[in-house]
Amino acid sequence: MKDLGWQYLFPSSTRCVHPIAGYVCRHHLHHSTYSRQLRQAVIASGINKRVTAHTFRHAFATELLRSESDIRTVQEILGHSDIRTTEIYTHILGDRRAGTVSLFDRLPGS
Repeated sequence: MKDLGWQYLFPSSTRCVHPIAGYVCRHHLHHSTYSRQLRQAVIASGINKRVTAHTFRHAFATELLRSESDIRTVQEILGHSDIRTTEIYTHILGDRRAGTVSLFDRLPGS
């Protein structure tokens, strides 16, 4: 299948034989591959905190709110059914913001 809708965002570097149909195919990366690469990148960057893929979700939501995006828009983007779940991300805003470091402040070119 060469239709774009069937392509993986992170394809595996190897191909395999489909167990039922017998054709050669390529699956997506195993989540452990991504996690391992992320861990190596965090170590190489010198960040001494625990970073997971979910960390980027939190950082993205926090940065949206910090840039004064509407909380209902952030709720929709994150797929939260209850606004109270999205309000958790407001913890970094306001008076308690002093002394915090954004993940995006540590990225090259920021």
